[in-house]
Amino acid sequence: MTRLGTGPAVVVVGRPNVGKSTLFNRITGTRRSIVAPIAGTTRDALEAPANWRRRDFRLIDTGGLFGSTTDPLHDLVVKHGLKAILDADVVIFVVDGREGLVPGDETIAKHVHALGVPVVVAVNKTDDKRARSRALEFHQLGLEPVIEIAAEHGDGVADLLDEVVARLPAGPESARTDAEVEAEKKAEEEDPEIAVAIVGRPNVGKSSLVNRLLREERVLVSEMPGTTRDSIDVLLQWHKKRFRIVDTAGMRKPGRVGHGDQGPVEQVSVVLARRAMERADVVVLVVDAIEGAGDREAAIAGEDEEAGCGIVIAVNKWDLVRGQGQEFVETFDDKLRFQMKFVEYEPLIHLSALTGVHTPRLLETVDRVAQARRKRVPTSELNRFIEEATEANSPVSKSRRDVRILYAAQTGT
Repeated sequence: MTRLGTGPAVVVVGRPNVGKSTLFNRITGTRRSIVAPIAGTTRDALEAPANWRRRDFRLIDTGGLFGSTTDPLHDLVVKHGLKAILDADVVIFVVDGREGLVPGDETIAKHVHALGVPVVVAVNKTDDKRARSRALEFHQLGLEPVIEIAAEHGDGVADLLDEVVARLPAGPESARTDAEVEAEKKAEEEDPEIAVAIVGRPNVGKSSLVNRLLREERVLVSEMPGTTRDSIDVLLQWHKKRFRIVDTAGMRKPGRVGHGDQGPVEQVSVVLARRAMERADVVVLVVDAIEGAGDREAAIAGEDEEAGCGIVIAVNKWDLVRGQGQEFVETFDDKLRFQMKFVEYEPLIHLSALTGVHTPRLLETVDRVAQARRKRVPTSELNRFIEEATEANSPVSKSRRDVRILYAAQTGT
């Protein structure tokens, strides 16, 4: 399995709540990164493709570093953020113009100084007059250039990107002709990537499973439910097949979502998870082998089926129940399929994200389901089938009159 990426890496860093996610969404033209006035909202390193002046690059949003936050996972967030910086080709260092230069900014500056990679300082929130007067303070960091921006409104972002692109390393993608770009797009259309959403209740091991598939600690893993907030996606190649793996936030019962200080963030997380399900070719519904499935899993599977996704049921933590005999396995599977009887035809895999048992089989099954979902039946074959079916069981209308089907064609997948 190989993780794929497009172009050099541009990493956005800064203290909590300085506007990194707003800038990330502005540059990528998406709403992929959750924006909230709560320090520590972003935890995982969120990646998306970006392009400016015909240069492709990967834009990576990181969690806030070395700043004031009440997030209990802040130390883990910092560890992942510093790891992302190590792979950077260019760093966008976002600071808050309203607050001016603070010790947290100086600590981050020392880290990026030590890397020896190009750095562009983005003084955010300069649409406020107070911020403009304090922008000069950031020249003390010894990092150049310093660009004044307002990420929320887009002011100065074009100038910022000009400076970033000018510092990107030369690569083959910068010299591609229009014909080469068109040929690459055509190849992708003929063999499109498979979009896979990893979904389930909180704390069933979704992020651990994604890390196992990628063979790296790409997303944060913690025993604390609700660790994942943004929908994190990454491109993976396996046996010449390309998978877009999306790790989503845990989905609790609707009545429990949105309570407490983190309520608004959780609500947005669930919306992003549902959007990932709608875009997916295949949804991997992760179930805890110890707790089994319940109404929440059945509801999620129902949403997946309604969205037209293929579904694979992955029973995680199987290493904790192995050795209990074939009778236990059959009873567990029968109960699980009964609870989700409207999708009982979907494949079911027992695996362990911790040990890696049967995880390669998961991608093989996802590929098979995706290909079946995209299958097109020849019109002649379809009409032969319809003819045989109607001869065996003649259809009738509500008025009990015989109905004759003249022709059938597949118009979609």
